[in-house]
Amino acid sequence: MSSSVESRRARAGSRGSSGPDMRRITYRETHSTRAAVSVVAAALVLVLAGYGVLESGVHAVGQPAWLIEPQVAAQRIVDLPSGVPPLLLGAIGGVLGMLGVIFFLNGILPGRRARHLLAGGRRGGSSAAVVDDEVVASSIARRARLAANVTPEQVMVVVSQRQVMVNVRPTSGVAVDQDRVLDAVSDELDQMQLEPAPAARVNVAPSGVIGA
Repeated sequence: MSSSVESRRARAGSRGSSGPDMRRITYRETHSTRAAVSVVAAALVLVLAGYGVLESGVHAVGQPAWLIEPQVAAQRIVDLPSGVPPLLLGAIGGVLGMLGVIFFLNGILPGRRARHLLAGGRRGGSSAAVVDDEVVASSIARRARLAANVTPEQVMVVVSQRQVMVNVRPTSGVAVDQDRVLDAVSDELDQMQLEPAPAARVNVAPSGVIGA
């Protein structure tokens, strides 16, 4: 009796200590789902298959086709490109090619969201922090504005997975130290410890704006 109770307690303790799979959770939070593209692809296949079955059924009972006879459609496909205007054929090919590229890229690309993982999120801990790129851009813009001594409207930050681009428009007659702004932005990124870690770039516009 005592051994069975201890074994049940051990199993319960092991389940409780395992906790959630943070690696899977953080991956779901930082990568976009393929559900929308999959639903569109499945809907297209279902519509085409349903139409093929409908036309075949109508032809089997001797009724006129809704749009085109299956044999006629198959023969026209075999006879391509004859019988079709070159402009229409090119448009159809372009649309089909674009759809193919969209589905292909959605299948092979990682599909990342505009988010970064903060330090410690991939170290097997029981908690993780995910931050939107808009929040990162706001923090970087504040630090760059202070380093450049300009107004918030004169700084624009674009954050991507591998790069942070800071565009600064200086005030007319007041020079901006580009290296100082770059050091401030790099220091802010080092404190955030984002994963993946983006590289910082600073671009100072050659023309300034009139100060208030």
